[in-house]
Amino acid sequence: MNESELRGLLVELGASLFARGFSVGSAGNISVRLPDGYLMTPTNSSLGRLQAERISKLDLGWNHVGGDKPSKEVFMHRAVLDARPEAGAVVHLHSTHATAIACLAGTEDAGPIPPLTPYFVMRVGRRLPVIRYYRPGDAAMEQEIHAAAKQARAMLLANHGPVVSGKSLTDAVYAAEELEEAAKLALLLRGQSARELTQEQVEDLLRTFS
Repeated sequence: MNESELRGLLVELGASLFARGFSVGSAGNISVRLPDGYLMTPTNSSLGRLQAERISKLDLGWNHVGGDKPSKEVFMHRAVLDARPEAGAVVHLHSTHATAIACLAGTEDAGPIPPLTPYFVMRVGRRLPVIRYYRPGDAAMEQEIHAAAKQARAMLLANHGPVVSGKSLTDAVYAAEELEEAAKLALLLRGQSARELTQEQVEDLLRTFS
């Protein structure tokens, strides 16, 4: 897709996420890799009311070169996209159930969401690290996010929300949606005797759908 088409798709997918409650107000931000830089949702913008021509553009050095001022969390997207050269987009949301998981104590030391469905493994992967709490907009978290992104397609920011990457903008959105559904399932089944996928089943999925 060319830049104009990607701008249009970003508006469309942002509106879809907003309409279904994956973000509220001006929460959340999205970035897309271009051959000559990056597109990013502007600071203090609503994913439900993006305008294609006002979406921020940054050059390959992450300097703002067009559109409105980018999100204050540009460093988060830079950390992920620099760590994962195969990724074409990053979606950061405050979706309710994934954020609820990110607020649970003890999730830093264990997989915060178990492998309950094949689709979670296929879209999110084997690892879902939890980044310790930082104040929103604090660039000090960039190094930790970068390190986590080298090993995982998605992560949770403690008491904040999910950060998800994908090969394309559509892939990243699909993965963010799947992560939210997996978080919902994990909370619904909390305290129950749930049947998780075995390690062998997880490995089979990763080999088959990688």
